[in-house]
Amino acid sequence: MRHHHTRGRAKPVPRWAGPVALGAAVITLAACGGGNAAKGTGTSTVGSTAKASGPVQVALILKDFTNPYFISMENSAKADAAKLGVKLTISAGTADGDTTTQISAIDNAIAAGDAGIIITPNGNAVNPALDQAKAHHVLVIALDTVPTPPSTADLTYATDNFQAGQLIGQYTAKRLAGKPADIAMLDLSNTQVISVDTSRDHGFLTGMGIKLGNQGLNGAEPKSGTYKGQLGGSGTYKIACQLPSQGAVPGGQTAMEQCLSKDPNINVVYAINEPAAEGAGAALKAAHKTGVIVAAIDGGCAVIPYLQSGEVTATSAQFPGKMAALGVEAIDTMAKTGKKPANSPGLGFFNTGTKLFTDASVGGVPSGTPSELSSVCWKA
Repeated sequence: MRHHHTRGRAKPVPRWAGPVALGAAVITLAACGGGNAAKGTGTSTVGSTAKASGPVQVALILKDFTNPYFISMENSAKADAAKLGVKLTISAGTADGDTTTQISAIDNAIAAGDAGIIITPNGNAVNPALDQAKAHHVLVIALDTVPTPPSTADLTYATDNFQAGQLIGQYTAKRLAGKPADIAMLDLSNTQVISVDTSRDHGFLTGMGIKLGNQGLNGAEPKSGTYKGQLGGSGTYKIACQLPSQGAVPGGQTAMEQCLSKDPNINVVYAINEPAAEGAGAALKAAHKTGVIVAAIDGGCAVIPYLQSGEVTATSAQFPGKMAALGVEAIDTMAKTGKKPANSPGLGFFNTGTKLFTDASVGGVPSGTPSELSSVCWKA
């Protein structure tokens, strides 16, 4: 029999001078039974046949506890940990982009002797802490966002974010049917370079047939020119604005309001995720703007009504629960057997898949319906 146990805030282990407060509650899921819980595996099991002598300890460190996407990861990880008898500690940043709290959580995992860390990184600032974890023989699995460099993690389970962006870019170009594209780009951040941010942004532009200016940065592409969609559709374009949304509804709404004040004729919105798209939709609705293509990435159950109403036109679905479950299983397997799963062929990560869904299908662009999404979407 397995029980869910909750404990108070973990006491941070300082990495830098001065205390660092851990800004989110920590949840522990453990197997019950006789004897003492194993403190991870003690030594690295990668490439060996060493086995854990007790419940494997794993730290799941999320970007935040508010976005349903990460809540879905939390729920799936808990379920898989209960099934496997893994002792799971869960923490998160106070907001998307909060690397300080994630660093404290990494330090806590090292101090606890955890066998592995599963993390959705909030930025490259966590890399030195993850490097230190690996130096302590803690196995590092990244979810959703491939670290830069990818070798920061032993393995990443993620959507092919470039492909996800590419799908909505292909759809947008074909749906425009030759009309000029007046584009608002609602990215994640303008203060950090985060691989998921650049990959989705660049995938969208590539699907639209717009040349990139810099493979490693957002916003370096020409602000006007011609687009030629990979699946059809071509015309002129201009990028009216490019603003951060923080991947949240308020950020998406504020960014869209600013974009509309600059250019009220915007007819295409690229959004880093569905909360940002929902915020953009609210701003468009308040401005009485109709007929705007709003394209996003996520695949959450909450987007279905927005797809049906047309406030969000299309989304590329991903599967975060699958990522988290695979992460728990990978560390459990590596701790017990030393076996490490491989990346998908030709990629620096394990691709957990993506698919386009829309209530306004376009000929020549493969897609599913909102009702089909309801059978595979993720929820909190």
